Amino acid sequence: MTLIALVYGLATSSAPVLFGQLLQAQRDLARRLAEIEEAREHERTLHAQAVLARERVREQPTAHQLLTELSMFALRTPRLQEALEGHYGEVAAVTTKLVTEAAERTGHQLAQPAETLARFFLAGFDGLSAQHLSLPDEEAELTCLQALVSAVVALAGGRMELVTMPTS
Repeated sequence: MTLIALVYGLATSSAPVLFGQLLQAQRDLARRLAEIEEAREHERTLHAQAVLARERVREQPTAHQLLTELSMFALRTPRLQEALEGHYGEVAAVTTKLVTEAAERTGHQLAQPAETLARFFLAGFDGLSAQHLSLPDEEAELTCLQALVSAVVALAGGRMELVTMPTS
C-alpha cells in the first residue's frame, strides 16, 4: 500500500508542474504557428505583387520595351538623365512602400532595409522582363519569378547569407 501511496503522491504533486509545462508548450506552439502564418502572408503578398507586375509586362510588352529603350537613350543623353533618375526613383519609392506596407500588415520584421529589398526585387524583375522580351519561355519565367520572390523573402527574413564581395 505504501508504494501505491508514494506513486499517487508523486503523481498528484507533479501533475501541476507537468500541466504547466504542457500549457507553456501549447502557448509556444500557438505563437510559433502565428509567426509562420505571418511569414507566409508576407510571402503571399510579395508573390502577388510580382505576379501582377509580370502580367503587366506580358500584356504590354511593347510598352516595357519602349521604356527600356528610352532608358538606354537617356543614359547616353546627359540632359535626360535627371528625368530617368526621377522615374526610377519614383518606381523604387513605390516598391519600397509596398514592401514596407506588406511587412507592417503581416507583422513581419525586415532583416534588410525596405529600400534594399525593393532595389533587389526591381533589379531581378528588370532582368526577367528583358528575358521575356528577348527569349520568351513561360515555364522558365515562372520558375525564375518564384526564385526571385523566394530570394526577396529570404533576404527580408534574414535567412539569406550574403557573400563578401572583394573591393578593389
